[in-house]
Amino acid sequence: MRPAPVGAAQRVGDRPRIAGVTLRLFDVRRGEARPFEPIGERPVGLYVCGVTPYDTGHLGHAFTYVSFDVLHRYLAYLGHPVTYVQNLTDVDDDLLRKARELGEDYLALGDRHVTTFLTEMAALNWLPPDHFPRATQHIPQMQELIAALIAHEHAYVASGYVYYAIASRPQFGELSHLPREAMLPIANERGNVPDMPGKRDPLDFVLWQPSAPDEPSWPSPWGEGRPGWHIECSAMSMAYLGPRFEVHGGGGDLVFPHHEAEIAQSEGASGRRPFVRYWMHAGMLRYHGEKMSKSLGNLVLVRDLLTSYSGDAIRHYLVSHHYREEVDFDEADLDDSASHVLRLRRACRIAEELEPFAPARADPDTLDPSVAEHRARFLRAMDDDLDTPAALPELHALAALARPDAPPRLAAQAGWMVRELGARILGLRLATVPAADAAEAPEGAAVA
Repeated sequence: MRPAPVGAAQRVGDRPRIAGVTLRLFDVRRGEARPFEPIGERPVGLYVCGVTPYDTGHLGHAFTYVSFDVLHRYLAYLGHPVTYVQNLTDVDDDLLRKARELGEDYLALGDRHVTTFLTEMAALNWLPPDHFPRATQHIPQMQELIAALIAHEHAYVASGYVYYAIASRPQFGELSHLPREAMLPIANERGNVPDMPGKRDPLDFVLWQPSAPDEPSWPSPWGEGRPGWHIECSAMSMAYLGPRFEVHGGGGDLVFPHHEAEIAQSEGASGRRPFVRYWMHAGMLRYHGEKMSKSLGNLVLVRDLLTSYSGDAIRHYLVSHHYREEVDFDEADLDDSASHVLRLRRACRIAEELEPFAPARADPDTLDPSVAEHRARFLRAMDDDLDTPAALPELHALAALARPDAPPRLAAQAGWMVRELGARILGLRLATVPAADAAEAPEGAAVA
């Protein structure tokens, strides 16, 4: 266990579950990896906190969404139907502030950055969610939750604001495991204003607030205004997945206060516990030892990388790190990934060329023993909390078996297994390239 810190999409749930595979996922709330157990017979619910589209995304965002794309694909590979929801925070303090600075309509600004985000993620072969809800389209659901929280005495109205009262929830902090003295500084860094009008506790967080004159507003029982950030995700996740579902994900910087607040709101409004069975968080990407941020000028942009590297090379680089790792970006590692991708593609090409002589798309029970062993090791690694760094060497070992001078049946099976595991689970396209191009491409070169 790690320490805590197909080209085309196949429809989920269209294959029997893989025998002998026992997936374990690290749940941040419980602080340990637990066997994956779906809730009932319905599709697995997967909700991932999406972008606030007020500025350019970067490789750190891609790391989060590729990580959960791998989870989505692996659950599907194991035969679990999945309903995947990823939200769009299109009304938020940061977005409104940026729109004000630029003199641009906040929705137009958001749409522009969302288009860029979707284009970049498509280049990385990200499977779009089943639902991609916008916060502005779910204001009624947010107001219903707020009303329920007030009725259950988890929230109070003061000076036109509605606040969640953390004193009403003794379990507050169960996700982040932070002592109270550590909570306020972090909350303040991430949008909390401790002395807002009428607050009973500096950590009480906003559910509804009056809008400034140049901000969007909606009518509510508490006056014209707009929602707080945290209530948006509670409303959107529950609207599509219900009051209890399996997996909630996001970047590690969302554990507190955002996801802590989501638990409090959702369980307080519904009275059902637990809200989510597995809380999963991706690590942060750093550059020269510091978190990527616009203020530091150290962003690594996906769109810039795509001018020199294939989407497969970037994706291979991302999955070469465990999703919970803190990763320091190194372009030399990306060059290595580009070389690895060329070898994987060559293995797929050899399998295609051998297909007329050695059909390879066989049942796993008929695989050559060496191919079967690498496949089993790959799946065991994926089973261990999506340990992609341990799975990748098995994929590369399969590619090494797919040699022109190997026995045709072995080479064909190994090459097809590279495509089976690398594409369907890790999400690499592995589009093959002409033999001359593959042979002549220098190490580290990008091949589209």
